[in-house]
Amino acid sequence: MITARINGQEEIFSSSLSVSAFLEEKGYRSDRVAVEKNGAIVPKREHESCLIDDGDTLEVVSFVGGG
Repeated sequence: MITARINGQEEIFSSSLSVSAFLEEKGYRSDRVAVEKNGAIVPKREHESCLIDDGDTLEVVSFVGGG
């Protein structure tokens, strides 16, 4: 089991998954979010290859348009 803290909430996964897979599973639009893993920004080009591992902390920030 993989336990990670995402946006302050503990999430449990049966196995490691990529940032991209997590975003898709949770319904985020990957073109409208920024992801930070353990204090470092994960570039969009690395979302597919960057795995969420046990003990990781992620912050996912959604961009909202308007004026």
